[in-house]
Amino acid sequence: MTRTIAMGDPRYFSVRGGANPHTRNWLGLKKRVNAKLARQQWHQLARVLLDHGVDVLVIPPNPKLTGLVYPANAGFLYPLSARDPNKKTAISNLEKRFYLSNLVPTRAGERDVYRSFMSGLGYQTQEICARFEGEADFFPAGDFMLFTYGRIEKQRFVLRWGLPPWRRIYGFRSSLEALSELSAIAKDRPILPLELILETHYHGDTALCSFGPQRRFLLAFLEALSEDSRQRLKAAFGENLIPISRPDGELYAANAFPLEHEGRFYLFMPQGVSQELLVQIRQRGVEPVCVNVSEFMAKGGGSVKCMILDLGPSDEQPEQPAARSFREKHRYLNLFG
Repeated sequence: MTRTIAMGDPRYFSVRGGANPHTRNWLGLKKRVNAKLARQQWHQLARVLLDHGVDVLVIPPNPKLTGLVYPANAGFLYPLSARDPNKKTAISNLEKRFYLSNLVPTRAGERDVYRSFMSGLGYQTQEICARFEGEADFFPAGDFMLFTYGRIEKQRFVLRWGLPPWRRIYGFRSSLEALSELSAIAKDRPILPLELILETHYHGDTALCSFGPQRRFLLAFLEALSEDSRQRLKAAFGENLIPISRPDGELYAANAFPLEHEGRFYLFMPQGVSQELLVQIRQRGVEPVCVNVSEFMAKGGGSVKCMILDLGPSDEQPEQPAARSFREKHRYLNLFG
């Protein structure tokens, strides 16, 4: 196996909190999930990843915690690899730690599930105190760690002129206040803070995706970022920055998962991405793999990457007997065959 990831069992996937714009219709009512279709799409994604050498681990379902299907918000493993070329010294696996998110209130109960799961895999865990939602807002890109944030709002309905005579305020998921904690963790790796401005793109991984060798290329839906953030991205990435169109941005084309397998580079993307963007990705020596996860996008506001928690190279997973046993117990192939 090339890489190990975690995905959340979709058995109880539904809209409970309705905490992002994709979960509600124009009247503000929560959408209903087609459970059968969602499960089919989830298994399709898992099996495509397996076909490309990914070791898929499954987080058990919980009927009260339907957001477990989006484990990218669980937190982040740092560093992702002991072979991180951006670190000046060798890294021991013992230095790796999983940093737990401080999730939006409607999903706060998930933290205990993630803590238990990561501990079972053999990782030490540590909590982030500021409002912060994991590798969805903090991930590597070339020489940098990108950190995306936005204004934290109390989610609520407010009156307005028009039909319907109200609108819902959602806000964003990670606060700029988390930057000091993240800087202490990343230490000698520069962090590039970027401000989100579209509530439909409430996590950074809905608008940005690094991929290819050393993850040096960057897909960017620039309309989701403040003007200052756009300029800093352009200065930092130059010709390696690939702006994406509004239709691709609204499809969450950037909510994609990069992978290197057997010397080739891949990018797993939502089905429906424009041919123009696919050509641009191939021109950089990366093969796009498109998967239909429309039920998760249209009803839950999360696409391919939201459904994946990256746990780094498979040959760097903790090897204590208890951790190996736990990993074996939660492997997709052992659970679903």
